[in-house]
Amino acid sequence: MDDLLIKIRACRVCEVDLPLGPRPVVRASKTAKILIIGQAPGTKVHETGIPWNDPSGNRLREWLGVDPNTFYDESRIAIMPMGFCYPGRIEKGGDAPPRPECAPLWHEKLKQQMPNIQIILLVGQYAQRYYLGKLKKKTLTETVRCWQEYLPDYFVTPHPSWRSATWLKKHPWFEEEVLPVLRMRVRESL
Repeated sequence: MDDLLIKIRACRVCEVDLPLGPRPVVRASKTAKILIIGQAPGTKVHETGIPWNDPSGNRLREWLGVDPNTFYDESRIAIMPMGFCYPGRIEKGGDAPPRPECAPLWHEKLKQQMPNIQIILLVGQYAQRYYLGKLKKKTLTETVRCWQEYLPDYFVTPHPSWRSATWLKKHPWFEEEVLPVLRMRVRESL
């Protein structure tokens, strides 16, 4: 595992396409029981090298019902984004999609090194598209509404960005029905 993490953190495959240069952000351990697969680091995460070190991370930790110490204990929770480096911005604002090279290059190798994973949390549309494939519904809302269909392999959520505040208001069932089950599964796994 240590050698693999060194290789990932030294990766320069898409360096020419990264506006801030490469800084792969990943946390993993052979003993981890929960694997969080999100999209890609934002600028704050790129600067610090700490995944989910932003308001989205605060909301995600709240959703999981864990404190920062538990969340960042890589012996318990692994964090593997779809794209390990900050991908830049798009013209309309917001971050660009994760670079497509990372997941096919590194995900399976990392997952093979984590035999104790009990929950794989697919956070947002990019992770859901990649891992669910044809099982993904037409929209993120439909996919998350059908969350039970993906158990026990995956637990699906929207991305916890500031944009999700509006989504949460429109879909109160997520906080009422999905989050209690997610928190219970996290407690049982840890």
